[in-house]
Amino acid sequence: MTTTERPSNLRDLRLSGWQSKSVKREIQDNFLRSLAAGDELFPGIVGYENTVIPEINLALIAGHDMLFLGEKGQAKSRLMRSLVGFLDEAIPYVAIAEAPVHDDPFKPISKVVRDFVAQHAEEDVPIGWWQREDRYAERLSPGTKFADIIGEIDPAKLAGGTSMSAEDALHFGLIPRMHRGIFAMNELPELDELVQVGLFNILEERDVQIRGYPVRFDLDVLILFSANPSTYNRSGKVIPQLKDRIGSIVHTHYPRDRDLGIEILQQEVESDLAGEFPVSIPYFMREIVEQITIQARKSKYIDQQSGVSARFSIANYRTMIASARQRAVVTGESPAVPRISDLGHLYSSALGKLELDLMGSHQMSERQVLDAVMAEAIRIVFEEYVEQHGLAEIAEIFGKGIKIEVGDLLPSAEYARRLQRVPTVWDKAFEVNAAENEAVRASCVEFVLAGLYAMDRISRAQHHGGMTYTIE
Repeated sequence: MTTTERPSNLRDLRLSGWQSKSVKREIQDNFLRSLAAGDELFPGIVGYENTVIPEINLALIAGHDMLFLGEKGQAKSRLMRSLVGFLDEAIPYVAIAEAPVHDDPFKPISKVVRDFVAQHAEEDVPIGWWQREDRYAERLSPGTKFADIIGEIDPAKLAGGTSMSAEDALHFGLIPRMHRGIFAMNELPELDELVQVGLFNILEERDVQIRGYPVRFDLDVLILFSANPSTYNRSGKVIPQLKDRIGSIVHTHYPRDRDLGIEILQQEVESDLAGEFPVSIPYFMREIVEQITIQARKSKYIDQQSGVSARFSIANYRTMIASARQRAVVTGESPAVPRISDLGHLYSSALGKLELDLMGSHQMSERQVLDAVMAEAIRIVFEEYVEQHGLAEIAEIFGKGIKIEVGDLLPSAEYARRLQRVPTVWDKAFEVNAAENEAVRASCVEFVLAGLYAMDRISRAQHHGGMTYTIE
């Protein structure tokens, strides 16, 4: 039904053949049609094809409210928001100013709308259309009050003579106002216990109780939650009755392998690489950035219950690109090519996203922990290249008894002068044009030097603005 064909009054809506259905049935019908057509069900979601998505699919077909359980940065909010795509493009509602909710024209739940429909001819009942994107609301738990999401008695209406037990005296919160839509509550364990009790009542009876006065609303809403396992499973954080009434728990996770993490990076950031000052990234630099995140998730010095978000990788990736682009603009190089020295700027993007394990860090500073994580990531990636292509061929260009200075603002031509001949294996190993492009060659040089240092083959002296590697 196009916008111009949509009925504008109740009589025309009835004649159009439109039929009422619950929001869960609406989502289920649209989901099954997409599934049968072979459509991409969750665009932009990477690495969950065989784990998370099947759980969501079954929950949607079953008509369950859902809890997305996982650590930070595992796309929980993105998954919840993506369910909007299974709603109808728009649904009709009785469009009068006094209506507290977007009432189904054929099954209104509010007294205001029921009375209006009963007192007017069908052609005089105006119909509006509620758009898909407006039928989703979410709330972060900390600081959320009962009145915010359930409702409260309206003092002004009491002063006007309305009885406290009447529906007219109530001001409805977010969940009642999302009748026929989707409501998501982030970080459920941080929600006040009183509010959890209110949610339990909505999940169980689909009605609203405010100040002890039950309002028999047949609420029609899909309710979603997100939580971190460390707090959700802690006794007393979520009342048992509420846990018991959540239909499905969907367990999210971090990328199971490095290539998936890189795919997420490229999906989120690659569009930023073009433009007036383009950036070309050797694959080994992508591998190192993602490996830094993998090592952080394994580090005994970092609080693993807090997690290391995918945003950690994305922010570091953007910082690396920014450093390379700044150098390219200053030196007049194009395209910009990231190097190991660009990772020296990750402190600004990384430290705020890591929480140290106070028991395991042994008084190490955040910078020291990050330095150790980065060094280990470089070593792991470099050793993989060495294992595949051989250390001798990769490192043969560097003779003994020389010093090589590197830095994030050092022009690539300086590296080219230090490295007149490029081993054939470099192009094969790194899948880059190191022999033809000075900026790529500079990146390769730094990768090899940092890798040799990580393997204790050479020494390194760090100083402001750069570092010097010594091959002895």
